[in-house]
Amino acid sequence: MKEKSPNIKKRRKLAVLMAVALLLAFGGIWAWWACSSKTSNNGNARYIGEIPVPFGYQRIEPQDKSYTAYLRSLPLKPQGNKVQLYTGGDANYQWLSAAVVDMKLLSNFEQCADVTMRIRAEYLYKMGRFKDICFTDVNGQKMQYQGGKNRNAFESYLKGVYGMCNTASLYRETTPRPVRDVQPGDVLVYPARDGHQYGHAVQVVDVARNRSGKVAVLCVEGNTPAREMHLLRNVAHPRRNPWFILNDDGETLHISVFSFAPEELRHY
Repeated sequence: MKEKSPNIKKRRKLAVLMAVALLLAFGGIWAWWACSSKTSNNGNARYIGEIPVPFGYQRIEPQDKSYTAYLRSLPLKPQGNKVQLYTGGDANYQWLSAAVVDMKLLSNFEQCADVTMRIRAEYLYKMGRFKDICFTDVNGQKMQYQGGKNRNAFESYLKGVYGMCNTASLYRETTPRPVRDVQPGDVLVYPARDGHQYGHAVQVVDVARNRSGKVAVLCVEGNTPAREMHLLRNVAHPRRNPWFILNDDGETLHISVFSFAPEELRHY
């Protein structure tokens, strides 16, 4: 019997190694997908500011330290919690969420743009800056809060805002910010546009930067139907999760399954 040639042996060995590598890769993808299908807060962080930054990054010193401190203090529900709908039960697409913000919904109309307004209003309310709580509705009319410290009045006001404001009014009310200058408290927002019947908005709640100037952000969103606000998961880059790296080169900004033009990064 003839001995097998060295080339045949090498090819078979290579085939076996490739098969093992593929099995490991698919096994890893399956394991990651299984873990990602649930809202986890894997590090069991108590609030936004406890979430570790990506390797080589540091949290920035922001322009508005008090607002950033408030955003970084937003509480998170413990590990394993799922995003709940306002009407009760688990929301769909749990794998898009990295952790649940521990803030009770006020209304079934508290959706994406409404969450960004809720966070800003809650900060201003906490600081006693009642005169600064004002949003512009879809008709261009100012909706000024006038209830002072009265919590019931404040929540009633926000419910009214939810009914009269949306992504289009949020977009018009805000101003573009260069990507390289992104700050905690900025919003990423687009109104309805070609290929999208509805607009969408997410809230930037933290920003970190590395020595080469690259910027990483954490983003919180609400969605339709109304559900608990939650940190977006970086599905495309699990090792960065839940941070997203932004490019300052005019390219589209990819946040989870959403895409924003650079001019759709905006601020009040």
